Parts: sequence; C-alpha cells; structure tokens
Amino acid sequence: MGYVTSLFARKMVAAAGDGIDAGAMLASVGIDPEGPWDPRQMVPAERYYAMLERMAGQVDVTDLPVRTGASMRLDEYGALGLAFKAATTLGASYARVERYARLWTSVVEYELRPAAGGTLFILHRTGDRCLGMRLSNEATLASAVSIARQVCPVPLAPVEVLVRHPAPRSIAAHEDSFGCPVRFGADLDAILYADETLARPNILGDEGISRYLISQLDVELSEITREPALVAQAKAAIAQALSEGAPKMAEIARGLGLSARSFHRRLSEHGMSFQSLTEETRRDLAEGLLRDERHSLAEIAFLTGFSEQSAFTRAFKRWMGTTPATYRKGFAGR
Repeated sequence: MGYVTSLFARKMVAAAGDGIDAGAMLASVGIDPEGPWDPRQMVPAERYYAMLERMAGQVDVTDLPVRTGASMRLDEYGALGLAFKAATTLGASYARVERYARLWTSVVEYELRPAAGGTLFILHRTGDRCLGMRLSNEATLASAVSIARQVCPVPLAPVEVLVRHPAPRSIAAHEDSFGCPVRFGADLDAILYADETLARPNILGDEGISRYLISQLDVELSEITREPALVAQAKAAIAQALSEGAPKMAEIARGLGLSARSFHRRLSEHGMSFQSLTEETRRDLAEGLLRDERHSLAEIAFLTGFSEQSAFTRAFKRWMGTTPATYRKGFAGR
C-alpha cells in the first residue's frame, strides 16, 4: 500500500468548497478535521483516490485539480519547500523534488529528462488509472508549476503540459492555469520546460543555505528509505521466483520461515502488500535488465514473470509511461 501526504488531501477538500462535507471527507481518510496541518502525516493512497471519487459524485471536479495546485505554497512543504526556494536555479529546485519526493509520497517518482524543445519534468505513478488517480495526477502537475512560480523572478509558463489520461469535458481552466497548451492522451504525465527557463536564477537562491538544507533532507531520506531486512529478503526471493511466473505469497513466506498470515502482517507494518511488493520488484528488475543489452525483450519478459512479451510491454508502459524498447533506447550510448 502506498501513501501520500495528508497535505494533498486537505488541499483538495479545501478547494472543493461548500459542495461537500469537508469534515466527513477528511475523516474518511483518517485525518482529524480539527487537527493541525502536518505534511508528515500520511494517508493511504487508495483511500485518498476513493475520497476524490466521492467528491466527484457531489461536485464538478473538472477544474478542481488546477485550483488545488494553484493553492499550494512552498512553506507548507517543510524542509523540502525551503530547499526548493534556496536552490540557485529552477532546474536545481526540480532536481531536489526528483531526489526527495519520497519524503511526502511513496506512490510517485519524478524524473528530469532532456527532450526536444527543452527538458521534461515527469511524474511516474503506477497502478490502475482510476478517476481518483487521474485527478491526483492533474493536481500534482499543477502544484509543480505553482511552486515554480513562487521562486521565479519573472512570469513563468511551461512550453507544454502532457497528461496521459483522456481530457475532461473542458480543458479551458487547465490551459488558463498552466499558461500553455495541455495535451491529454499523451504518453507521459509531464511538464515540458524550455532549458532557459530551468537555467534562470531563483529569487531566493542561496548556495550556503542550500547545502545546509540538503544535509537535513539527506538525513530525513535515509531514515525513511532504509529497507527493512524482511522487505529486502522478500524482494530477493520474489525476483528469483519470477522466472517461474507470478509468485505466490505463501511460497515466498515459507521460504522466509514465516506463515502467510505473519508475512502479510509484517508487510502491512511497513505500509506494503505482497501485490505491491511484487509489482515493485518486477518493475525494478525490468529496469535493471533493460539497461543490459545482453538480454532481449522476450528474455526480460520471461525473467520478470510474464508469459508473453506483449503483457510485459503493457505492464511496463503502465509503470513508466513508455515502452521497454523506448526506455532501453534512452540508455543507449550513456
């Protein structure tokens, strides 16, 4: 099970206005409506998506994500927000999001990637692209632009915004908010910036303060990303078993000297399920194998537990937003 910061849930609910019961919505994901706004408090991603879908049943959510994104403030992100401000350029600010996003979500990864016309700031999120996830992705992209505008000395607009899922009934609010074309049905969830935009100095960039904040973030990151021994052992066992097809939890648990029930409970203590751990292992293994030209795509499909290469291709595109062949080409010559 993945988690997101409660800050996102609170912001979505606040942006929805009086058309919903804000207290009930927050309580449904385990947030005390009267409690302090603490970005370190996490909520299960699936419950967050379900909350957004309940909201969609009560109010028009067409422009809710961009209104939520526009409401985000760097000061609300704690040390990460300060580090974003203190970076000397916008590109350096986004590089910190790429590295330290794990501090406020375990379901999203970010990537800066050179592209035609500039550099893409890419959002990677795996799983079923339900309405709740789609709304969350739109809000995340809008938030990324909003916080960039807070450090930029001149008005800022991306070259283009890309969104993987189909467009809502109107995209006028999206294009007005982003200040650029928004292309739905794309291959990625991403923001395309001109390189000169990312190279522009930030208003409050300070190298000395920046180094201090980075050291603090490194400490925080190390505290939450140390894989428990059980998780590391389970991933290794799953990786070994994948060539024989999708592994069964009971068999992996037995190999670790645990009952299936105990194994399930201990994974839950770390915010994981066997399904999510298997998916993560498959993805990590596939990425590593694709960087090794000695393995064909068919071999990689087999080694990651897929009976057909086409099934592997579909899964990888769901994970990474691109095909295995395209991903491999991106590493050629590096």
